[in-house]
Amino acid sequence: MSQINVVISGVSSFVAEPTSIDEWADAYKVPDRQTEGRFLDGKMVEKILGIKSKSWAPDVFRDPQVVVKTTKEALQRANVDARDIDAAIIITCSPFMVQLDQDAFLLYKGIGLRDNIVPIVLGAGCAGYARAMALAAQMMAKKILLISYSLSSLYTQTSVYKNNAVHPLGKSLWMSAALFSDGVSAVVLNKQDRPTGYSFYSRDSENFGHEEGFDDPLIHYTGGGAWDPPGTANCEALSCFAMAGSKIKEYYIKGMTLNHRQLMALQPDYLTTVKKIYTHQASPQLTNAFLDTLIKDHGIDRGKLGINVVKYGNLVSTSTIKLLDDDIASGVVAPGDKVCISVVGAGPERGAFIVPVIG
Repeated sequence: MSQINVVISGVSSFVAEPTSIDEWADAYKVPDRQTEGRFLDGKMVEKILGIKSKSWAPDVFRDPQVVVKTTKEALQRANVDARDIDAAIIITCSPFMVQLDQDAFLLYKGIGLRDNIVPIVLGAGCAGYARAMALAAQMMAKKILLISYSLSSLYTQTSVYKNNAVHPLGKSLWMSAALFSDGVSAVVLNKQDRPTGYSFYSRDSENFGHEEGFDDPLIHYTGGGAWDPPGTANCEALSCFAMAGSKIKEYYIKGMTLNHRQLMALQPDYLTTVKKIYTHQASPQLTNAFLDTLIKDHGIDRGKLGINVVKYGNLVSTSTIKLLDDDIASGVVAPGDKVCISVVGAGPERGAFIVPVIG
């Protein structure tokens, strides 16, 4: 846990116009394992996962310019020129190119960052902004750019998510395609001379609260590396975002609770002093379960807690930034307000931060 001296000076996000889950199911055709030759309809997908629509646009998100454009909008809102950025961090678990951090080389050039800006790509999922903020807080840089994107539709539209007898979690792979969504976001941070808020981060490998360390990665994606490289028999079948359902539920609830306790220890009145609280939008069931507990235990207003997973699906790391971006655009969050972002994700990892918004 530590005090940090950064402020958010600019935010931008982009998601596709929501596709109804009925439309998605009709197009995707998830095999119905109970009835040969039939497929799950939207009503069944919604019953299982709780989402009514999602951001799903492979043709749009195939173009890296969607990331470049969104990032330039954040810079413009922060009134910062790309040449003034001192450091940049990319957050993604679904890069356009998987090796040698080529996404950073491509996108930094498109954005117009100087050649001496070191390429940094965090292979992070839903808790990526907590990891990036913890890293940014330790940097000497004065103006730091955080860029995140999820290209879920491009990864999960392949047949291995529908019929996969090799992956240990093969029967539930379709849920990853249904739940995870496309999204891009960018945040501009400005360093200040004095502390502005708090940040903490944990991998929970040594201990998980009062328990032993948590040892499940939550998302099992083992294909494509040196153990199962491209061209080998099982590479394609193992190259999937497979959710470990029961482990995700355990880590989300306990991890978010630990985040809350650490935030209370840092700033006991944070629930009332921050303008909005944005938690990771894992799924409607998990997100609402945690938020309902906060409301019950602390009596805070439901409107203070953002939620968008029912409308957009799980936008991965962009989920909280999309909430913040929308609130800034509508005037709910004004310059000078502090916000709290608290997230957990695959790794496992979790973290939270409280910072002011000045843009």
